[in-house]
Amino acid sequence: MDATLTTLVSLPAVLLASLLFAMATTEGADTPPPPLPEGNSGLAARYPGDAGIEKDPVVVFHADFEDCRTTEDVFRQWGVMYNGEHISITEEPANVNSGRRALEITIPKQEKSLSVDVGRGITVTRDVLFLRFYTKFQLGYDVPRTSSHNGGTMSGGYYPGGAATPGKRADGRNKFLANFETEIGGRRDSPSPGALNVYIYHPEQRGDYGDHVFPDGVVHPDPEVPHAFGSHFVSRPDVVPELGRWYCCEYMLKANTPGQRDGRVACWVDGKVIADFPNLRLRDVETLKIDRFSIGLYIADNRLRENKKWYDDVVAATSYIGPRIPTEPR
Repeated sequence: MDATLTTLVSLPAVLLASLLFAMATTEGADTPPPPLPEGNSGLAARYPGDAGIEKDPVVVFHADFEDCRTTEDVFRQWGVMYNGEHISITEEPANVNSGRRALEITIPKQEKSLSVDVGRGITVTRDVLFLRFYTKFQLGYDVPRTSSHNGGTMSGGYYPGGAATPGKRADGRNKFLANFETEIGGRRDSPSPGALNVYIYHPEQRGDYGDHVFPDGVVHPDPEVPHAFGSHFVSRPDVVPELGRWYCCEYMLKANTPGQRDGRVACWVDGKVIADFPNLRLRDVETLKIDRFSIGLYIADNRLRENKKWYDDVVAATSYIGPRIPTEPR
């Protein structure tokens, strides 16, 4: 018995069934995914400084925080806020990507978990959405190698009645979610803040909580189990963001056509593709669509130190956005 078959046979029944489904539905339908754009070939190139970008018909939302002086202003702009007492607007030039203001999240030193974010519900739900945000980790940022989420989130059905549903499995009909974030536990040799990856709830997830999928195709939990991203998947190296540096992060979430494996999550950093996960099954019903996006920071155990993270120049759109074209010197 070869190593792959031995691994498969030893899996829990639910996970084995999901992987066999993935293999069966991949056969005969493994079509190369469309090429991805890169660099300044996106929407932002037409709007230097993002000026007027919110008026473009493909833009769903734009926030540069220039009109926000208080958390009440942020809440009015976004519509959803968790633990807003840990959110502030900074005017410190080093912690602003462009303009005069940016969003600052502070997690105090403590052992209990804390989730802080701002989110936006989508009235017209979508099958495809791109979310671009600039973000920076504080110098010295450090968390224990336990659960932590940060960055951007896009989801469908994950917040019924406005309440999150962590630990409830996706079944193809109830929900899906994809976070573009760093993760410190799955790559234990990575320095803080950890390697960029996608945290994803989908019908073939390997546990009650979401999977962490890394650019090289390794999936946690059960990293020895082969991925189901198809024969056209391209393995890429890990990317670990530097602390104290602004990055342009963008990712695409494309829900699959029900009954087909044409779902996809792709990720860019400073306009370069750093991860691409095609051949995904995210839903089995057409009515399940992207209905919410957010930015934030969650740390399950922050006993090491106070940690901060900043966000600026957020755009959600139905096509590739790309990095902001600066109009002023930095």
